[in-house]
Amino acid sequence: MDIQNRSLLLVDDVPTNLKVLFNYLKQCGFKVRIANSGTKALEQVQRLPPDLILLDVMMPDMNGFDVCRQLKADPKTQDIPVIFMTAKTESVDKVQGFDVGAVDYVTKPIQQDEVLARITTHLTIRDLQKSLQQRNQDLEAFAHTVAHDIKNPVNAITGYAELLIEDLCDTLDADSLDILKKIYYAGENITNITDALLSLSSINQQQVTMQPLDMGEIVEKVHARLAKVIKDNQAEVMLPTRWPTALGHAPWIAEVWANYMSNGLKYGGQPAHLELGATEQEDDFIQFWIQDNGAGLSIEQQQKLFTPFTRVNQAKIEGHGLGLSIVQKIVTKCEGEVGVESEVGQGSRFYFTLPKKV
Repeated sequence: MDIQNRSLLLVDDVPTNLKVLFNYLKQCGFKVRIANSGTKALEQVQRLPPDLILLDVMMPDMNGFDVCRQLKADPKTQDIPVIFMTAKTESVDKVQGFDVGAVDYVTKPIQQDEVLARITTHLTIRDLQKSLQQRNQDLEAFAHTVAHDIKNPVNAITGYAELLIEDLCDTLDADSLDILKKIYYAGENITNITDALLSLSSINQQQVTMQPLDMGEIVEKVHARLAKVIKDNQAEVMLPTRWPTALGHAPWIAEVWANYMSNGLKYGGQPAHLELGATEQEDDFIQFWIQDNGAGLSIEQQQKLFTPFTRVNQAKIEGHGLGLSIVQKIVTKCEGEVGVESEVGQGSRFYFTLPKKV
């Protein structure tokens, strides 16, 4: 790692300690600033955040733990690595340092080679974190752009295919009509995939406030969305008369139910029989679930369900493998968990949990 022009802030109320460490780190090539109190350190960090902070624990005006807490509470400074300098070696002090957000500690008297190694290690880790965050942002932006740009031409293809099917269904031979239908359904599948990619990108970027949910209303709207599919498949959907109140983001939770119900209609029995319900848990969470009468899933299949771009073949029906990964992202951002309980030949129960309204 190139340490030239990397900035450090040394915080210690003992001038001798500051001088020795300042001279050594300057010789190593760092840009070094000093502060002789916690208050001055916080002021300096606000003016010009350093790449890393070496922070003494025992100081008269504000100890290092309190300084670190304030740094970690501020979005502008929370990602700056903090290494504590302390003469104490008791494990309770080390644990407290990590609890308030420090990445490491060195004990006094300072060993110069050791402190240099720890500084370079944590600067390297921070550089890797920044690089990964940037790559993730670039990947999400790319996926969003590609998915958005694909939708318009694909919608044109499916639209024209649908028109041709309607206009020429009486004049085309069976094979030609079948080809047109395949074009239409392929276009529909691409649209579903791009919609899923856009949803993934939106979920990753969006921040929401958790609100009490009217789960009955949410499920009724999803049921109405799927009414045609339910009718075409002669499926039966049983709903409870009462839902407990959980916290979440209603538009997202509607998509969770839509994914679970759509999968139940695809992979349930023939015809599908779906039962929806909720169970209040002792840990202040509510488990919402949907039970189907399908063929059930093996342990191996269950392990692949919530992984993006993997498919589970049930009754020769395959999806593009994004729906359940979207469910998992939604529920995780709403502070809950997802899962499935299933046995081959016994159907499956897909569930998600949400915090209970207190």
